[in-house]
Amino acid sequence: MAAAAAAGPVFWRRLLGLLPGRPGLAALLGRLSDRLGRNRDRRRRRSPWLLLAPLLSPAVPQVTSPPCCLCPEGVHRFQWIRNLVPEFGVSSSHVSVLSSPTEFFELMKGQIKAARRRVVMASLYLGTGPLEQELVDCLESTLEKSLQAKFPSDLKVSILLDFTRGSRGRKNSRTMLLPLLQRFPEQVRVSLFHTPNLRGLLRLLIPERFNETIGLQHIKVYLFDNSVILSGANLSDSYFTNRQDRYVFLQDCPEIADFFTELVDAVGDVSLQLQGDDTVQVVEGMVHPYRGDRAAYCKAANKRVMDVINSARTRQQMLHTQTFHSDSLLTHEDAAAAGDRRPAPDTWIYPLIQMKPFEIQIDEIVTETLLTEAERGAKVYLTTGYFNLTQAYMDLVLGTRAEYQILLASPEVNGFFGAKGVAGAIPAAYVHIEQQFFSEEQEQLYLRSGVVSSATFEQPSRQVKLWVKMVTPLIKNFF
Repeated sequence: MAAAAAAGPVFWRRLLGLLPGRPGLAALLGRLSDRLGRNRDRRRRRSPWLLLAPLLSPAVPQVTSPPCCLCPEGVHRFQWIRNLVPEFGVSSSHVSVLSSPTEFFELMKGQIKAARRRVVMASLYLGTGPLEQELVDCLESTLEKSLQAKFPSDLKVSILLDFTRGSRGRKNSRTMLLPLLQRFPEQVRVSLFHTPNLRGLLRLLIPERFNETIGLQHIKVYLFDNSVILSGANLSDSYFTNRQDRYVFLQDCPEIADFFTELVDAVGDVSLQLQGDDTVQVVEGMVHPYRGDRAAYCKAANKRVMDVINSARTRQQMLHTQTFHSDSLLTHEDAAAAGDRRPAPDTWIYPLIQMKPFEIQIDEIVTETLLTEAERGAKVYLTTGYFNLTQAYMDLVLGTRAEYQILLASPEVNGFFGAKGVAGAIPAAYVHIEQQFFSEEQEQLYLRSGVVSSATFEQPSRQVKLWVKMVTPLIKNFF
């Protein structure tokens, strides 16, 4: 499953929902009510604690998950997802999983050097160290070769980053990319997504780093001609050396490459465009993300992105009707006889999009459905560098019939570990989130068996509570 996600809004009242309080017992009934078609009990809200001046937040739209029923024999059980997003069938021979940050970095450089038609890179930010400069130099060298070719080159480089994270400090992602823009203005595009929720007085008052808690561009896709790397890694030295992440390399998959090119173009069109003099401009005819009307901007952005999703979904459904989902799938021999050199698909890829400011919550719908429909005895594996489940996900996990195995990063590898001030407490706050979740899981277990009451569980010290109260509002939905 491929996942692409742009940042959703951070509503301050929701950010404060992690403080100690009563457990979400409604999850016990939630599973049963979902299965019977009744409305699931909604999340509980906990006492607010204010870190910064609170903002009035709009109501969070309710999401109704589609039914996930067993599919007919011969059809895989996840086929229902293609009603929401395009379904891409590929051969597993074209899919490889990279095993290390170094392999990821070397593959990126090799793919950039070999690119002839397009390079598309979407990330939170581009770092400013020597390894990041090496990556920029690879782009420059490839662009230079395209200009020296005997025939005019159509090589295009499109880079999508987050505005706030990419503008942090004097030397930043923008200054790293300016030379490319200045030298190859017709071939290079740098788009900086700016959340529509950071505007007005709030934008003026919140300093750097803290303004990134309001919302971020978080797609991580790296595309070279018809090959794609889907990852959680940013374009930063730690992700190239010792920070392990996921990296799935899809080689020679033109339909997937076309889709992600169109998706990044769509998000780029509703973003600010970096100019050669380090200024930014909106695309002609587009509403400004923080100066223009917020509702009009979000509506236009929703249409732009959903047009890409829906057109690709229709395109893939027509293709699959003719080939993949017919009564008899083509065998390798039949495909070869028909002149199709690509092997028959045995792997299905669904790009799940989450852009909550634009009321696009496909990833949320699918994830809640998968967690809800996990059968008794099934195993669910969750891995994350930052354990920060939404309350809805927590309720589903706490009331699950499946067995969960959760792998988390150590606080020592958190980017804020050892930092000064409030930022230095962020790793400890993540640990508190994990401990609180584990305590609730144990509490639910004991309450179901009638062994103990919720009053027997140990609470953190006052000092830890103080730091958590200060830092937790920043952590909720930080990424």
